[in-house]
Amino acid sequence: MLDNLNKYNVLLASKSPRRRELLHLLRVSFGIVSAGGYDESFPAGIPPLQTAQYVSERKAQTCMDRLQDNDLVITADTMVILGDRIMGKPHDAEEAMEMLMAMSGKTHIVTTGVTIATKNKKKSFTSITEVTFAPISKEDAEYYITTYSPFDKAGAYGIQEWIGAVAVSGIKGSYYNVMGLPVHQLYNELKAF
Repeated sequence: MLDNLNKYNVLLASKSPRRRELLHLLRVSFGIVSAGGYDESFPAGIPPLQTAQYVSERKAQTCMDRLQDNDLVITADTMVILGDRIMGKPHDAEEAMEMLMAMSGKTHIVTTGVTIATKNKKKSFTSITEVTFAPISKEDAEYYITTYSPFDKAGAYGIQEWIGAVAVSGIKGSYYNVMGLPVHQLYNELKAF
């Protein structure tokens, strides 16, 4: 369905096994490239909803020097936002617990910025999903943290894991966006690229 990509060597610049799994859903052949060496920080004044796209564009920029003429790279960054607070990946169990308890019984936003780039062309976009958590007990949060070790996940949770099944009471927007790659929107952007 994405025959227009046949002229490209498609590369995903991500260590995330979830992003790899989700890109496979689009039936795209792709390789993996490292976006290492980029700085994940962002300017203090940038609005929270724009930070994921900003970081995604920075990741793409680090790949540009290594791209061949027929390479197309896809980069992404996902952030969890509660109010004006951006919740990154927790450093330890205590921080993961604090994040889950802060989101308990509330609605937060998950935003993923995606960049598609070749040597001569670039397209970036942001996908936004609202996720509502039911109240989460400390025992449930502790079980989840101990069993699933969500230290590689923004906001300290993976919606596709146990916590998503027992705590997510509502979602408005793309489920796959919350997993880390808004495949519906990415499909349409790749089709038009």
